[in-house]
Amino acid sequence: MVKTYNPREIIVTLGTHVVTGFADDSFVTIEEKGDGVSSKTGCDGEVVRSVDPCEQYSIKLSLLQYSATSVFLQTQYRKDKKTGDGSFPILVKDLKGGMLFSADECWVTKQPSRVYGKSDNNREWSLETGAGTLTEE
Repeated sequence: MVKTYNPREIIVTLGTHVVTGFADDSFVTIEEKGDGVSSKTGCDGEVVRSVDPCEQYSIKLSLLQYSATSVFLQTQYRKDKKTGDGSFPILVKDLKGGMLFSADECWVTKQPSRVYGKSDNNREWSLETGAGTLTEE
C-alpha cells in the first residue's frame, strides 16, 4: 500500500483562526510535557513503574517572518499577559487521514526570538495546552 504525505493537507486552527504562513521545513512539533511511563529499579532488581498523569502538551509552530498567524499569536500573548484571557482551542489535523491533535485550551508561553538578516527568517512560537488528545488514525 502506498501512502502520500502532503504538507498542504496539514490543517492547524487556533480557535477560529486558521494558521497560514508555515515555515518551509518542519512547521509543527507536538510533544508531551509529562514523563509518560517511567521506571525505577531498586538495589535488589525490583522494578516499579510510574505513570505520569500529566496530559499537557508543548507545541512549536514555525512560521514565515511575516505570517498573519504571528500577528494573531502576538495579540493573544499580549491579551494573556494583560488580562489572562488569551487562551484558545487548538486542532491539528492531517486531512489525508493521519494524525489528529486537539486541546480545549492552548496559550502562547513565550514570544519568538527576532532574527533579522539578508533574507527573511522564520519565527518559532512556543505554545502549551491543558489536557490534550493525540491520536494516529
